Amino acid sequence: MFQLLWILLIGFILGLIAKLILRGPQSIPWWLTMLLGAAGALLGNAVAGWLGVAHTSGIDWTRHILQIGFAVLLVALVAPAWGRRKATR
Repeated sequence: MFQLLWILLIGFILGLIAKLILRGPQSIPWWLTMLLGAAGALLGNAVAGWLGVAHTSGIDWTRHILQIGFAVLLVALVAPAWGRRKATR
């Protein structure tokens, strides 16, 4: 249970960082920001493992950069689609 809360917290933080990196407004709700950030973290971990840089001595900078990069990518892809969905209602 604690691990799920930790994943959601990190997902929310990564989603907020992604929204700050992107230009312009991203009109997605907080829960979608959290889910996209968590998905970005999972994708970043998977790619870091595939590249062999998931666990290094010290801080895993490459893994963290990959996580943020995937979170930015997901927010950049989903936010415009979410805005169009809301506009058609």
